[in-house]
Amino acid sequence: MSSYLLTVLTKKQEVDTIIRDTIDKVPVLRFGRASDPVCLQLDNVLSKSAREVSKFASVALVDIDSNEIQVYVKYFDITFIPSTVFFFNAHHMKMDFGTADHTKWVGAFHKKQDFVDVVEVYVAPQKLNDFKASALLL
Repeated sequence: MSSYLLTVLTKKQEVDTIIRDTIDKVPVLRFGRASDPVCLQLDNVLSKSAREVSKFASVALVDIDSNEIQVYVKYFDITFIPSTVFFFNAHHMKMDFGTADHTKWVGAFHKKQDFVDVVEVYVAPQKLNDFKASALLL
């Protein structure tokens, strides 16, 4: 199992660009600190998963200690780290994780497959729409 180097975002413009310019893929943003043990655990899972999900997702780490990122820390109400936020075609995706907060995943994924499964939930409806569209052309 190889590790995959993940991009670290420290500027608002970098986050804006990933959210806005990633089309037909799920941008996954992990908000946290490189020095936090739970963030490091999650980063390990994300880096091991990044290559496998690269066809339908892009993963980046957002440094919440950066002054320029504070607008997103407030906007997404990042009070616990790590917090992982998902997007699709520039839209913030929400999901019921069994918690009161449907806007983000809080904490670490324990296994690579747990993370892959969550990302696939966001991608599956798009694949279904593509399949329906191609079936109509037949």
